Amino acid sequence: MAELSKAKFKVFKLDGSSDEITVQYNPNSLSFEKPVQTVEIAIPGLDSPLKQFIRGGTETASVELFFDTTDRGMGIGATSVTTLTDAFYGLVKIDPQTHAAPVCSFIWGEKFPGDKLPERYGNQRRSEFSCVVTNVKQDFKLFSPDGTPLRAVLTLKLDEYVPLHRQLQQLNLQSADHTRSHLLKQGESLALVSWQYLHNARDWRHVANANAIDDPRRVTPGQTLTIPPLT
Repeated sequence: MAELSKAKFKVFKLDGSSDEITVQYNPNSLSFEKPVQTVEIAIPGLDSPLKQFIRGGTETASVELFFDTTDRGMGIGATSVTTLTDAFYGLVKIDPQTHAAPVCSFIWGEKFPGDKLPERYGNQRRSEFSCVVTNVKQDFKLFSPDGTPLRAVLTLKLDEYVPLHRQLQQLNLQSADHTRSHLLKQGESLALVSWQYLHNARDWRHVANANAIDDPRRVTPGQTLTIPPLT
């Protein structure tokens, strides 16, 4: 029988050390959302605008956690469930040393979502979610006769946190640093070729200059274009 792996938060301190906060019960659901930002580039004569990638957006996660202390009694003097939940609520409180909410990692097992990304994504595979907790919703469900909370559901919202040096290491971006050629097809324009190879349709003049083209409207299908790298 496989050993149960408890979800936990690793909370990093200013001196480089960390504390761990382990859940009482593993979550029933865990969701992630990752957007990208694009802009539309309108090119006359095309049926629809081109899409230009601008940057990735912040990945967010949401996790719901259940806590219960009724096994320790439900009468007057019962143990409050906040003895378990306050550590998670503290993840949105300001750290006196850093003057900000702490940086965390959400960890749950070896097969974390994103650890099997295809090889073409380089170093972007992950085994945990590095984040800052941006919201904690505490929903107390059960109370003792004297008002002590005994059962709670916490919903935590997490925003991805990746410092610059780690992003550069993970992305390992490859520059378009070699000259390429393109056989012009019917209906293609210099702007379209520029977008395809240089990722920006506005760089069509760079392609035109490299091929001694004075009028970008006077290009011929079957013509071979040289696309040098941008300097």
